[in-house]
Amino acid sequence: MKRIHVFEFEDQKWFPSFLRNYGTDFLQFLSNKTKMYKPVVPLIKDVLQKSNTNQIIDLGSGGGGGLIWLNTELKKDIPDLKIMLTDYYPNIQAFEHTKEQAKNFEYRETPVDARNVPEELKGVRTQFLSLHHFKPEDAKKILQNAVDSNTSIAIFEAQERSIPSILAMIFSPISVLFITPFIKPFTIGRILFTYFIPIVPIFVLWDGIVSSLRTYSVKEMNELIEQVDQKENFEWKTGKIKSGPGVILYLLGIKKININ
Repeated sequence: MKRIHVFEFEDQKWFPSFLRNYGTDFLQFLSNKTKMYKPVVPLIKDVLQKSNTNQIIDLGSGGGGGLIWLNTELKKDIPDLKIMLTDYYPNIQAFEHTKEQAKNFEYRETPVDARNVPEELKGVRTQFLSLHHFKPEDAKKILQNAVDSNTSIAIFEAQERSIPSILAMIFSPISVLFITPFIKPFTIGRILFTYFIPIVPIFVLWDGIVSSLRTYSVKEMNELIEQVDQKENFEWKTGKIKSGPGVILYLLGIKKININ
């Protein structure tokens, strides 16, 4: 199945930020409750250890992703772990809620472009469910910027471009309807635009299907890596790992400690 870069509502500047936030809040809640990223915990620990850092700079954080649960797991072996949440469209309310769950979370209030991360943000860069938002040229820029900054990067996608993955997205509106009352912080707007004016279930359905159609395969991620200048300064790993009924695709770029 060929990659199709159809538009997502979440990417559009005109799309109301509060509706975008309701969608990312849903994804954050779901990923934490289902422990979606449990299979990649050893991979993240390995990247942090090899990079000799206790700092994660999360790019495209949305509503915080599955980082609340992941943080708890990672801190078992890395008690001094620090996580910085960033996004091109920062969901400050969600970031505040995430920070309330653990003191080692911080966040950036101003927009951060994953293609050009500010130099002062030091640490392993992570991306959860966000690489597919970028066209190939921009996805390559994300990797190139990490290499140019001599900064390790770990990218994870919790879907793939396949019929089963697309079919699974069809049930996402049901999940939205069931989960919404439990999402914090509670807002009247979230209830209104989920049940009475059901924009949130519709846009989550559309964006979910499109996310699958946009997702880079392992082969395509390797092709992106091949286009990166000075890629030999990094150790690269790509693959696919089972997570519940679904899969997680990953791309890891680990700086070599002997490179200045």
